[in-house]
Amino acid sequence: MLDKVFGGASTLALLLAAGMAHASGGTIDIGMIADLTGPAALSGQHKVDGAKLAVDEINGKGGINGKKIKLIVEDDRGQNQAGVSAYEKLAANEDIVAIIGSIRSTIVQATLPYVARFKIPTMIGGTDPKLTHVGNQWVFRFRPNDTYASATMAKYAVNEMGSKKVAILYDTDAFGSAGNSLLEAALKKDGAQVATDQGYSTATKDYTSYLETIKSSGADTLATYMTNAEDEAQMLRQARQLGLNMKIIGSTSIATAVCIQLAGPAVNGTYGVSDFVAQGNDAAKAFTKAYTAKFSSQPDVFGGWVYDAIHVLSQVIAKDGTQPAAIQKGIRAVQGYKGVEGTYRFDNNGDGLHGYWIVKMEGQKVDPIKYVSQ
Repeated sequence: MLDKVFGGASTLALLLAAGMAHASGGTIDIGMIADLTGPAALSGQHKVDGAKLAVDEINGKGGINGKKIKLIVEDDRGQNQAGVSAYEKLAANEDIVAIIGSIRSTIVQATLPYVARFKIPTMIGGTDPKLTHVGNQWVFRFRPNDTYASATMAKYAVNEMGSKKVAILYDTDAFGSAGNSLLEAALKKDGAQVATDQGYSTATKDYTSYLETIKSSGADTLATYMTNAEDEAQMLRQARQLGLNMKIIGSTSIATAVCIQLAGPAVNGTYGVSDFVAQGNDAAKAFTKAYTAKFSSQPDVFGGWVYDAIHVLSQVIAKDGTQPAAIQKGIRAVQGYKGVEGTYRFDNNGDGLHGYWIVKMEGQKVDPIKYVSQ
């Protein structure tokens, strides 16, 4: 199949040997896969908008060493196979110097073998810790992983929220399953009992049975590890309708613009962890102001991490050039870049960030409480 994509085995071998990307034209081409359609299309639009803002800013200042960035986006439809197809299509374009991958851990997981095969620097937002721990030196994570998220959630729930018996609701995809295991262990380590552990499938519409089990479990707190912001919003609305009045703390999706928009007042009073906070630092404040002015909506993590990724990538290319090996080495050397998500310090695994904000949703806005670095 790959020979057909590239027009023959000899062509494929040549492209792989050359590292594929070389930006030979008048632009510097960056590929990106995003949920343009499917159950998370609203979140996908935030990702595209964040990327467009970064590209417009860089191009408005003359581009990279006189060359403008060209962003090429393919739809992953929120599905593994579609994500693989989108990645392959971008990889087939020999002018693409780097690829912005998925925020969905399950899609990242599906594309990792192709990243390793084509040797194109790929920036990801998926937070399953294993994604950067499989020896793939071409992957760079522009968000903190779930080791930090789960530990931060558990510690805050127990020490600050007074949680003693916690019910967990999690997506059974790669992100949710990994997060669930980490959260369960962290809660037990911090002295809380897990009252019930409920797993659901992505894009579930009716959470009634899960919520009724949680309500009758004796839990004083619900901790959620939900992949899609759309799913989190649906669950929160149904929880309020069922009179589920226990404390709620969630992973990043609970604090996104999409969840707040769709959940409405049902999100108020909940807590969460988030790697992006609009007023978290000077870079985030400037990004929020520019994003709001350009798109007339509030930004969140979906736009924040890709905005950082493109700005970091542009600085690396300006310094080191467009050859894949040079970009790979350049990103790994980034230490101290102050982005909207925080200060990037890439480690040997390709992880750039190592902490989370604790936030509370009030008045359908995200209020930062404190930043926890680990």
